[in-house]
Amino acid sequence: MKLVVVSAGLSSPSSTRLLADRLAAATLRHVDAEPEVIELRDLATEIAQHFVTGFPPVRLAAADGLVAVTPVFAASYSGLFKSFFDIIDKDALTGKPVLLGATGGTARHSLVTEHALRPLFSYLRALVLPTAVYAASQDWGDEGLAQRIARAGAELARFMAPATRDVIPDVDTTTAIAPRSLTGAITSVHPADGFEVVPFEQRLAALQAE
Repeated sequence: MKLVVVSAGLSSPSSTRLLADRLAAATLRHVDAEPEVIELRDLATEIAQHFVTGFPPVRLAAADGLVAVTPVFAASYSGLFKSFFDIIDKDALTGKPVLLGATGGTARHSLVTEHALRPLFSYLRALVLPTAVYAASQDWGDEGLAQRIARAGAELARFMAPATRDVIPDVDTTTAIAPRSLTGAITSVHPADGFEVVPFEQRLAALQAE
């Protein structure tokens, strides 16, 4: 298995890369996978050239799980981060579990993972894990951040683990479907009960019925 880690930090060292490394380490404590780190600042020229040449710099299709971490710019993800995910193959992340992370200077941007990152990866048809991790400057060294990292890593590892790659009962019927055929949101992950994936069509129908 392969765990791909995408870090959009611009400095070296950066808090964004630090968070990405800690999320990857928390995941690898629970699953045997080969990590591959993609530093977007090293690909900035190639990413810019893609918009002229049409050739993406990397492919994510071989990943079994993804950790994606961005610094906050103007209350959202960075332009470099968005540009990278703009140029990957449109089907590269379909059905893949994605753990989201972001870093910023203040806790006021803590919802960036929900109002910016989560919709982006839902649009890419990835399976976005329930726990996303935001780290403000004052959070480093705090026990709460360490706990969120550990929980998020365990969630990603559980979805990547071979046991979870067997068939999963469909939410509505007894028909079994493969995890990679699912597109939706993972709404819960429990150590004993596994995870629940609710297709977007079902969620929309439930909201319309209320």
